[in-house]
Amino acid sequence: MKRINFLLITVLFFQLAFSKGQVDTISVFSSKMNKEVKSVVIVPENYTNKKHYPVVYLLHGFSDNYAKWLNTVPAIKTLTTDYQMIIVCPDGGYSSWYFDSPVDSTSQYETFITKDLLKYVDTHYATIPDRSSRAITGLSMGGHGALYLAIRNRDLFAHAGSMSGGVDLRTSTKKYDIAKRIGSYKSHHEDWDNRSVINMVTTLKNNELDLIIDCGVSDFFYQINAALHRRLMALNIDHDYIERPGVHNWAYWDNSIRYQLLFFDRCFDKAKK
Repeated sequence: MKRINFLLITVLFFQLAFSKGQVDTISVFSSKMNKEVKSVVIVPENYTNKKHYPVVYLLHGFSDNYAKWLNTVPAIKTLTTDYQMIIVCPDGGYSSWYFDSPVDSTSQYETFITKDLLKYVDTHYATIPDRSSRAITGLSMGGHGALYLAIRNRDLFAHAGSMSGGVDLRTSTKKYDIAKRIGSYKSHHEDWDNRSVINMVTTLKNNELDLIIDCGVSDFFYQINAALHRRLMALNIDHDYIERPGVHNWAYWDNSIRYQLLFFDRCFDKAKK
């Protein structure tokens, strides 16, 4: 019996050690918000500093935090190993929408991610510190945030995605605390227009970004995602667009993230050639 208990303790020890080696919770100082911000970094099972890995930044939705993706879809740990990539899940605040707020100095998440977090990750992990090996995606608020950050920072990201993204802020002028980050639509309508991804894509040239956009047809954000797809088509901007049965929930995103990471893996492979 003692031998069995010893073996169980040994197995548990190695499982815990493996888990710690695969997932890190880091705290990075935000130079603009003057505070520490947490993120989760997930590396492949066989991670080694002798190899360099592409990175996918994966953004959470409204009211969630940096740990939500990993806690809800733990399979992303396996996917990092399958695709030999690093996944970084930053905290984007309760309702930041991932831009630098013009009215709230405590919500400056574009600068945090693009300046502070990217530098930290590239310094402390064996990444490929190049835009061609860097992607960003997210769900809902994070879907808008990922496209917003990629479009504004094309020197940093070559690949971007959105899952059920709130890609037109103007359809939610009374919801999701957006007015707290921009100001009311009535008095700041130009800021709402300029920060809505559906308008921002008009600044893109074809092939500047590899894009994948995904939304369920019963999602309350479906119509604005379909409109974004039509606008990209009218602008002759190549992109992958997926619509399928589904609503705005984790069952949909659990499935969606697998297609998004496959898409990015193919983009990373293409960049190597």
